[in-house]
Formats: sequence, structure tokens, C-alpha cells
Amino acid sequence: MKAFKLPSDFLMGSATSATQIEGGMSQSNWYKWCVDGHIKDGSTCIRANDHWNRYAQDIGWMKKLNHQVYRMSVDWSRIEPRKGEFDQEAIFHYRDIIQELINNGIRPLVTLHHFSHPLWLVEEGEFENEKVVDYFERFVTFVVENLGDLVSEYITINEPSVFGVLGYLFGECPPGKKSIKLVMQVYKNMTLCHIKAYQTIHRVRKQSLFNGETKVGVAHALRVFDPLSLKNPFDKLAAKIMDYLFQEALVMSMSDGKLRFPIGKGAPLGTGKFYDFIGINYYTRSAVQCIGFRITAFKQNPQNDLGWEIYPEGLSQLCKRYYKKLNAPIWITENGTCDKKDAFRSRFIYDHLHEVSKLCKEGIPVQRYYHWTLMDNFEWAEGESAPFGLIKVDFETQQRILRRSGSFYAEACREKGVTREMIHKYLSP
Repeated sequence: MKAFKLPSDFLMGSATSATQIEGGMSQSNWYKWCVDGHIKDGSTCIRANDHWNRYAQDIGWMKKLNHQVYRMSVDWSRIEPRKGEFDQEAIFHYRDIIQELINNGIRPLVTLHHFSHPLWLVEEGEFENEKVVDYFERFVTFVVENLGDLVSEYITINEPSVFGVLGYLFGECPPGKKSIKLVMQVYKNMTLCHIKAYQTIHRVRKQSLFNGETKVGVAHALRVFDPLSLKNPFDKLAAKIMDYLFQEALVMSMSDGKLRFPIGKGAPLGTGKFYDFIGINYYTRSAVQCIGFRITAFKQNPQNDLGWEIYPEGLSQLCKRYYKKLNAPIWITENGTCDKKDAFRSRFIYDHLHEVSKLCKEGIPVQRYYHWTLMDNFEWAEGESAPFGLIKVDFETQQRILRRSGSFYAEACREKGVTREMIHKYLSP
């Protein structure tokens, strides 16, 4: 292992989402999914990390970990619990959280939809219903009018591909349906939601004369799809098809407004450049087998606790690919690993940041890195059983305990890289 440096203006922090840490969620699609018994360990998003009440403590941890940036989300079901009715107390509470971040020298990046939305929207057909485009625009307008003086940077939608595939094809997340036709319908409506939101955020902040350069993008879940067998031409073809359907068609449709097959056709909202940065959530690589379009992992390589292959080189591959296509700054909006024993998280962080340093040296403008995640949380279908945090959490007592990997990452944030002393301290056998 070698020491390396990141650019002096490179920004580092962590990412979370409202449903996964706030607690007290009872009006969202994910709350219903929890109480209907779909969570692996029987936990619910009602408990989570109680961040709604403990945010000052958690922001204190961010400062200790030398965060310069923090990606958070606001929960639609808190802000608009009933259709067309906005909760002023909730939006003021989010203002308090954001002001606390700013007071501690941490720049907020706010996500507007991170898998969770109100129960009233469920009754309206969620993202299957084309009316969601107008509903989402109304919600975004309210949020930016009320937070736009504090926040200039936004993610409109988190991982639309994952939302569509897990919720509408595999049925592993709400609403638990299994239809490729519905996946494409949801992809189309999410694309239109993003474009409308992009335009709205820029318009509201410009009209309100809010300070700061407005930056808006999508946090895309990207992964490398490689053929299980390089000798099998059908595996190669299957990998290309999976890559196109899972990410390529959606990323490009959301970027310029031209709907790609099979999402749709034409440009219902016109064409343009609907992104100010390329948001990449990267975790793993998939091995694709043509028989049944089966997705697995390359077993000969290291895997995390969930069986995901650890493949740092994939981050570089994807950054180069999408920078070539979209020519915009890159923000790594999520990157992390499930490691209950904290046995390999430090090495995971080192390897992926090392890839980022090489990209920067090659002239690829990777500007930020948000580690997933700050602390163990309610990890969707896995519940409280999948620890991704720099900080260990006892959910019964809500005690936060800094992991060794958290200390390593805190030093990496401070040093803007990894020194030889850090390698000896944290990464030597």
C-alpha cells in the first residue's frame, strides 16, 4: 500500500437518509412496509437512530470526524403528511438541523426523494401515476422556498434504478410488485420528476435571490456488469443488456430529457442539460450469466457481509465512462460496505479513495466523497442487521461508539489523503 494525496479542495463527509436515521416515521410507504412484516430482523423505521431528536449530538460526531460536507434527506411524509397540506413545524425542524450543520462548518447536500414518500401518495398510485410529476414539483417548490436560503445543493432522486427494480420487478421493497412494464413506467415518471425538480430548484433560488451557486443532480446507483464467463459470448451480451436496462438508459434519459427505449420515446419536457454534477453511488460489481439473466458475484474475490464483491477498480471504470458521456464534475454520493466486525472497512475506504486519487491525477474532476454511512442505521429490508456505519450504534440504548474505521476516515478527511503513518496505524497486518 502506498500513501496518496487528494486535491486540496477535495471535499469529504458522509451520507444518510431520513427514513434510515430519524425515527418516528409513521406516515410513509416504508413504515407500512415495516409493519406488514417485510423486514429481515423485524425492526422498523420507527426506532432507527432517533436522529430527529439527537441531531446536535450526531452533527457533533461529524465535526469530530472532520467532515466538510454531509448528504442528508428530507422526508416527504413529514413535510406533506396529507395531500396538499404542509407541516411548518417539520420544515422549521429541518432548518434547525441544517443551521446546526452550517454552524459547525459542514456544507449540506439535501436529497428530496430517498426511497420514502407519504401514504397519501401510495393511495394515489405512487410513481406509477403520472400525476406524481406535479405532486413532486409542488413538494420540491415548498422545500426550496423554505430551505433555499440555507441550501444551494440538491439531489432530486436517490437511486431511481434501485427504487424501480427492487420495488417493481423483484418485489423486495415497497410496493412489492413484479412487472417489467411497471418498472419502465416508474422510470419514465421519475425521469420527468427529476427534470421538473431540476428546473424548479434553479428557478426558485434565482427568483428568491438566494446566495450560492445552485447545483442539482441525481444520485445514480452504478455498478459494473461483467460477464460471468469471458469465453461465453452470450454472457457478454447479457451483461451489456443488464447494464443498459439497469442504468445506461435511465442515466442518459434523466440527463438530457430524451427518453430512451424501453423507458419511452421523445422528450416530453424538452431537451437540455438537467444536471450540474454526476452523482455516483458505488458499492460493487455484478457477474452476469446469460441463463435466466442470473446475477451473482465473482466468488474468488473478497466480499462483504452481504455477499457483495469488493471491487474498487469498478469506481474508476464508472467515473471515466460517465465523465466521457456527460462531461461534468463527479461527486461520489455514496460508497461504503457492510462489515459488522469492522474487519475490512478501513481497507475498503483506502482502496476506493486511492482510486479517486488516481482519477484526479488523470484529470477526471472527482470533487467529493460521501461515505455511506455515518452510523449504523435502519438499512431498509435488512433492518438493523446490516452495519455500514463509521460509528457503531446500540439501537436499544442509542449509544454511539466510534469504530476504528471511523478514526481512520476522520484522519483521511483531515489529511485529504492517506499518510504512511496512517497505513502503519490502521492498515498494516
